[in-house]
Amino acid sequence: MAQVETTVDVLIVGAGLSGIGAAAHLTMQCPNKSYAIVEQRKDMGGTWDLFRYPGIRSDSDMHTLGYRFKPWLHEKTIADGPAIHEYIHETATEFGINPHIHFGHRVMSANWSSADACWHVTARSVDGGKERHFAARFLFMCSGYYDYDAGYRPEFPREKDFKGQIIHPQHWPEGLDYVGKKVVVIGSGATAVTIVPVMAQEGAMVTMLQRSPTYMVSRPARDPFANGLRKFLPEKLAYAITRWKNINHQRFTYWYARRSPAKLGEKLVDMARQEMPDTVDIEKHFVPKYGPWEQRLCLVPDSDMFKAISSGKAKVVTDHIDHFTKTGIQLKSGEHLDADIIVTATGLNLVTMGKTAMSIDGAPINFGEHFNYKGVMYNDIPNLASVFGYINASWTLKTDIVADYVCRLLWKMDDKNTKVATPHLDDLNMPRLPFVSDFSSGYFARSFDKLPKNGDRHPWRVLQNYTAEKKILSQDPVDDGVMIFSNPSATPRPVSESQLVPAE
Repeated sequence: MAQVETTVDVLIVGAGLSGIGAAAHLTMQCPNKSYAIVEQRKDMGGTWDLFRYPGIRSDSDMHTLGYRFKPWLHEKTIADGPAIHEYIHETATEFGINPHIHFGHRVMSANWSSADACWHVTARSVDGGKERHFAARFLFMCSGYYDYDAGYRPEFPREKDFKGQIIHPQHWPEGLDYVGKKVVVIGSGATAVTIVPVMAQEGAMVTMLQRSPTYMVSRPARDPFANGLRKFLPEKLAYAITRWKNINHQRFTYWYARRSPAKLGEKLVDMARQEMPDTVDIEKHFVPKYGPWEQRLCLVPDSDMFKAISSGKAKVVTDHIDHFTKTGIQLKSGEHLDADIIVTATGLNLVTMGKTAMSIDGAPINFGEHFNYKGVMYNDIPNLASVFGYINASWTLKTDIVADYVCRLLWKMDDKNTKVATPHLDDLNMPRLPFVSDFSSGYFARSFDKLPKNGDRHPWRVLQNYTAEKKILSQDPVDDGVMIFSNPSATPRPVSESQLVPAE
């Protein structure tokens, strides 16, 4: 019995910020195209539906993390998770997206068939294991960049000796009672900096244990400029002006970090020093070993982290773990940290394409051997686009312009009366550079082999530059001589054997 497939022009994988944004752009720019969304969770929102740890919030301002086409109207520009989740729901309702979403289905495999110029996609119900099958003329991967099943969690010596709870923020237990308890949060990234002040404020005795410091920068949770403009200007205009201002502020900060890392680093440390009491060892706990923006800056809204430390409700310890004990953590310095609860805010695991098994005419694809094309597609893989946001700016800035490009590409395919669009690389000896350079965060370092590669020239480089990429994706010609337009009857371009995964 032949499997029954749902056929659509575009299949979107993932119903988070990127997937809902992509669907909205298709609705606005390509109303003639049918689409469906497959989402493994039971609700939309992605990150903002998954994470439930205390204080979950954005680490970018919502005037740039929000969509270009939908103003952020909340008073707080550094928003909490529930407010962002609500914003995504509002967008889906406004653009009629909800009926297109197939919830509770994990995409297992996607095979491009050259014979009929379609991606044949298998999705399995997360509850009962039943499968759904889709035939998509174009596949738009919006599944994010990290593993939803498990965060990064190193094994610590003798951790089974610990008699309390060990929790990873990605799997926060509902109703966890931590009031009056001793909590050690391992890590110093954005998650740790979010959790510590909230747990401290709510009555826990919290210690943030870090191997090395992270740059922290305080910003107001409420943007007086944005809220002031909204009093005098129409909402869309006020939003556009604030968004333009904040985009340029992000760009300037990143440029300054690259040009004068020592000066910016000194400025950031001085800001922390002004917030801290004299009893805190700034050099030990707040001076990183790397330059600003070699890792993401940790946003501290309204100085909440600094206030928690200054009040004595939280403290920072910079040391290395020797082993866990029954009652806490023994450090290599000889100090012991007592704990009832240990939170391992140790990071994420990166994955490509949501762990979907992808192939061309049955031959598995190894994305680690492919080059990015304009930060959207991949050499010699037809009719496939994906969203990977910025590491130096807000994620959704990239979502908007990638969706612009996909819509322009779909129109160009119609104009040329072709069904296949394939960015072709004619130099497979081009140097294979890291997907992101000058960025030392552990989750990238651990995933170098899995991630697509950068080339040494346009259009095979991810620029991490919103202004440049906005022009490339929204204005530059789609038919650029690299993108090959064809039909199923044409002889498909072979993919190099090095770019395929051997069948097991």
